[in-house]
Amino acid sequence: MGGLAGHSVLACGRFIGIFNPKYTKVYDERQQGFSPQIPFDRACWHGMNETADNRPRRLAVVLSHPIQYFSPWFQYIAQHSSIELKVFYLWDFGVEDRVDRSFGHTLKWDIPLLEGYEYEFIPNKSRDPGTHHFSGLDNPGLVPALKAWQPDAILMFGYNYSSHLKVLLSWSLRKIPILQRGDSHDLARAPGLKPKWNRFLRSILFKRFAAFLSVGKANADYLRNSGVPESRIYFAPHCIDNQRFQSARQTAEQDAAVWRRELGMAADVKVILFAGKFEANKRPLDLINAFKLAMKRLSNDREPKAALLMVGAGELETALRECAADEVGRTIFFAGFQNQTRMPTVYALGDVLVLPSWNETWGLAINEAMNLACPVIVSSQVGCGPDLVLNEKTGWVFSAGNVDELATILQRVISMSDGDLQTMGQSAFDHVQSYSYEAACTSLLQAFHEIRQ
Repeated sequence: MGGLAGHSVLACGRFIGIFNPKYTKVYDERQQGFSPQIPFDRACWHGMNETADNRPRRLAVVLSHPIQYFSPWFQYIAQHSSIELKVFYLWDFGVEDRVDRSFGHTLKWDIPLLEGYEYEFIPNKSRDPGTHHFSGLDNPGLVPALKAWQPDAILMFGYNYSSHLKVLLSWSLRKIPILQRGDSHDLARAPGLKPKWNRFLRSILFKRFAAFLSVGKANADYLRNSGVPESRIYFAPHCIDNQRFQSARQTAEQDAAVWRRELGMAADVKVILFAGKFEANKRPLDLINAFKLAMKRLSNDREPKAALLMVGAGELETALRECAADEVGRTIFFAGFQNQTRMPTVYALGDVLVLPSWNETWGLAINEAMNLACPVIVSSQVGCGPDLVLNEKTGWVFSAGNVDELATILQRVISMSDGDLQTMGQSAFDHVQSYSYEAACTSLLQAFHEIRQ
């Protein structure tokens, strides 16, 4: 799961054209251009009047496309709060067959993403639709649709696509408070002037938001570094449908035992698991090299009983298989892309999940694995690390890109008793329970209430 705000803010700066922090150009739909004279009035975020017709308060959500982690949360909000929720989608990826650039094949999620809440797809006029570039979400009808629905607040996931900027700078929406939810962080902050310039531009753009829903500690630090005051940051944890994974656990464990035999893995080997896209920033080659190094070190004493299971697909698959070489089918196994309903079985087969990514915004696979009582290993650039990974209790953190350090942790895992790993798995399960839709909804409702006071 990549961050929706992952593109360079420098592009946003060029789009907005603002260089004076006292003034913000406002997009005027009537003129199809920008009016530089009127700064955003922060007072409009507060003190909104009650609706004259006593209708339920309305929250409009602006999201790029239906996402398997967020749709159940929208269902939860619709079922457990008095807010009238409507999601405005900017692209139909995930509900129609589309080629996923990273997986390298056609993808459509096999769980319902559009049930239990109100939604609308806004036509996307981009020549190259998607979240891989600034103009990939270009929806001229978004501002008019939001205006027509008359929300009391807008929740925006991300902020730096063309359509997002038009909402933020819209004159007709200027009195509607906007909340922002993203998962960016500074764990992989690069040196030099460009990051400082990006933070400066964000500090200006972020003045338009009434509040920010922080998904975790690293994201909250990112917001503070971008000039957001503590009073406007609300902790709304990154979460998945915990109940779906937990209810599938017993069946998943049974299916995992069958799958293990089908793959040709012995019943007594420890399974090191990778589940994700085979792409450069996920660093799957680091994991294969670290696993081979750990096995070599351990073989000096005895024949290590361990296997590496690579679940996923992508552009690096050929390189990964070449790196695994003769170990493919012996100690290193490839299982291909697995859809959502299959993922509980995937995690049930693993003794530990490894996410060795560079600059991973969060890594919701970690939440999923922990709900199946699977300990985890993450790199120092994985956003969930400061929240979910308690060293030697729920998992381990290693320095991103350090294959030797990762190999040392894998040696420890392979040498641990089943009982010790199960204890860590239970700790991981217990810890992730507070990262739930209920907790995220509570914070959302608190922010929604307070920005209207």
